[in-house]
Amino acid sequence: MAEPAVRRAPRKGRQKTTATWPIHVALIIAAVIMVVPFVWQILTLFKTTSEVSRIPPTILPDGFDPHSFETFFSTVPFWSMFAVSTGSLVLRVAGQVAVAALAGYGFARMPFRGRNALFGVFVAMLMVPSQLFLIGQYGLIRDLGLLDTLPALAIPGLFSAFGTFLMRQAFLNLPKDYEEAARLDGANPFQIFWYVMLPMVRPMLAALTVLTGLYSWNDLLWPLIVSPSGQNRPLPVGLAGLQGQFGTDYPTLMAGAFVCSIPLVIVFLLLQRQFFAGIANSGLKG
Repeated sequence: MAEPAVRRAPRKGRQKTTATWPIHVALIIAAVIMVVPFVWQILTLFKTTSEVSRIPPTILPDGFDPHSFETFFSTVPFWSMFAVSTGSLVLRVAGQVAVAALAGYGFARMPFRGRNALFGVFVAMLMVPSQLFLIGQYGLIRDLGLLDTLPALAIPGLFSAFGTFLMRQAFLNLPKDYEEAARLDGANPFQIFWYVMLPMVRPMLAALTVLTGLYSWNDLLWPLIVSPSGQNRPLPVGLAGLQGQFGTDYPTLMAGAFVCSIPLVIVFLLLQRQFFAGIANSGLKG
């Protein structure tokens, strides 16, 4: 008797490849579109002013002359502005991470009367443009006598509704068993927060660090307001000063933007794994 034919199961690998290739193509196209501005920036900083203004525009420069870097460092007080940008970034990131972590833990793990209503007010603040708070923030900084100082750049950024929301989501995703075990061991609420819960949300802390650092490093409007005399101004103000009323030296501007973006790229590369893990887990619950 002939043996019955054995039906071969379809190959899962081929089906998976066939089903996902449009997604891969779309992602590759999106990645190329995102990379094009950075490539154009690098090519532009090696061009001359006449090359930039050519019609039709040229893609490759006639020669790779780094004259734009020399012009940038001779025009902008880079190191003093870099110190101001770094100092304000460290103060803002450290303060916002600390405040957001404490507030997020309180909203997620500590029941109190009016908790949900108060958190609703925090979420509602996300829909209000930050420019509406500038007048009140400026009046507060002026009354404290902090104009033209480094703390003035960082103090408004210490409090963030968005950061509180992210940290609350992170603490909500943690099981309650860890807290109960710590209470049985005699830990107080602060010890539970510091030694048990906070180390478990490191990915979200890294994500908040990157997002806060990006916003602080690129902030332009607030430093212009709280530094009327021109002292203690960060790098974005120096880059904005390269744009003239009747013309702009685009190679120098692109060189400055390239130099100023290097610290952020380094920070992101160091924290990229934790950053993506934190963002991926930010909205799973709550």
